Amino acid sequence: MKKLLCMLASAGLAAGAFAAGATPATTTEAQARVKLPQAREIALKAFPGKIVKEELEKEQGGSGLRYSFDIANGKATHEVGIDAVTGKLLENSVEGKDSD
Repeated sequence: MKKLLCMLASAGLAAGAFAAGATPATTTEAQARVKLPQAREIALKAFPGKIVKEELEKEQGGSGLRYSFDIANGKATHEVGIDAVTGKLLENSVEGKDSD
């Protein structure tokens, strides 16, 4: 009986830790008033091409929450940042060779 209780307690702790780890991303997405499809559209208007990388991140500038897109068009790759709360263009710069 003690063994069963110990296993159940361990499973409960593991499930709680997993759920806690998943919460920040969900919270970040909930804070974004501008949704990903709309942010993609804004970014591609700023720099037409193919999106090769995208992420929602907390970063200084604007509201502090932004979508970051790496967009390639054959000549260059640009990093385009869109404020996830206001939809404003925050960044449109050539991606450096040593950028991640």
